[in-house]
Amino acid sequence: MKRLVLTSAILIGLAAPAWAGLAEGAAAYKRGDYATALREFRPLADQGDAGAQTSLGNIYFRGEGVPRDHDEAVRWYRKAAAQGDADAQHNLGTMYANGHGVPRDYAEAVRWYRKAANQGDAEAQYNLGVMYDKGEGVPRDHAGAVRWYRKAAAQGDADAQHNLGLMYVHGEGVPQDYGEAVRWFREAANQGDASAQTNLGIMYFIGEGMLRDLTQAYMWYDLASSRFPPGAAHDDAVRNRDFVAKHMTPAQIAEAQRLAREWKPKKEGK
Repeated sequence: MKRLVLTSAILIGLAAPAWAGLAEGAAAYKRGDYATALREFRPLADQGDAGAQTSLGNIYFRGEGVPRDHDEAVRWYRKAAAQGDADAQHNLGTMYANGHGVPRDYAEAVRWYRKAANQGDAEAQYNLGVMYDKGEGVPRDHAGAVRWYRKAAAQGDADAQHNLGLMYVHGEGVPQDYGEAVRWFREAANQGDASAQTNLGIMYFIGEGMLRDLTQAYMWYDLASSRFPPGAAHDDAVRNRDFVAKHMTPAQIAEAQRLAREWKPKKEGK
């Protein structure tokens, strides 16, 4: 599952005092002044402002300026979610999926993810896809997973793009299509997703969905190894990179290393 979403308070259409309070609270939160953020958000949340309620829930979830309190986070998320706040609905779904502040309940997680996903929330669309993919809270349905991954991927969600690529590799919910898998791996890899970079390296090495290119395979493995934290995934990327290097000339390795050094992540749509 993805992390909770920090709401971006919607300021348009609010009364001037509420607008000012949310703006000041958001600015304080951004600079790490959680005491001021709480002071600004709490009265607005008590008055029923959904954006402030979601922000307050986030603060309690993370324990920023207050002791961490998942029960209190759920209480504020639920208030905002009942008003239709998509961030709160997604966050409440995540609390149910992980059993934070409530008993773990995948069906309830699906219910809240769906509400947010139907409003176009890409995080919720991705997580709903995961639930269909795993069969948690709903019957396992790869076609349903693909449908939600695709919606989130179209909005630039790198995790959804990566998972959509995997669905095409395995032919789950869609006909097997390595070219489409490469397309979606590349979209996510270009944003810096290390798992997608690894899988793109694999596709280049074996020549599935494109011509075999050892220089590109090395580059993507090298990038993945630099982005994964220490652990099995990092070690696998290093091992794969070094294996590819055994089949390359020194000039090819130097070119791959240059490409990796000069690579920069691309924001979706850029």
